[in-house]
Amino acid sequence: MKHTPYGYTIADGKAVVNEKEGKILQKICDNYISGMSFVASAKSVGLKMQHSSVKRLMLNRRYLGDDFYPAILTEEIMGKVEKERIRREKILGRDRKKQGKIVKGVVHTKFFVPKINIKYEDPEKQAEYAYSLIESEGCSL
Repeated sequence: MKHTPYGYTIADGKAVVNEKEGKILQKICDNYISGMSFVASAKSVGLKMQHSSVKRLMLNRRYLGDDFYPAILTEEIMGKVEKERIRREKILGRDRKKQGKIVKGVVHTKFFVPKINIKYEDPEKQAEYAYSLIESEGCSL
């Protein structure tokens, strides 16, 4: 399994930009911003990838550069990709979490255990008794 992000190689202990892959990454971003899907953007440059893999690739903050990795993408390009992703998410109705339409349910459970008064010689019987005393209370939103 390769741990170095796409677009980089390690030379003499330092990350350097793989020029060919760096240009491919930039082209994928340009294609997405211009209207192609994640998969179609990757396919247009010869990469066969799943939607989630392309998304993760394009939104990897390392491409902006840090102490170890040199920059391949600019803040402007990454911002446009994210803005376009959010725009499409809203159009397709896939931003339910951000709209506050979270499915309500039990989000927190409180457990209460009263003092254990009975002691058994058999550890299984003691555990069975202790577990039988546990009371729980679910708290919903």
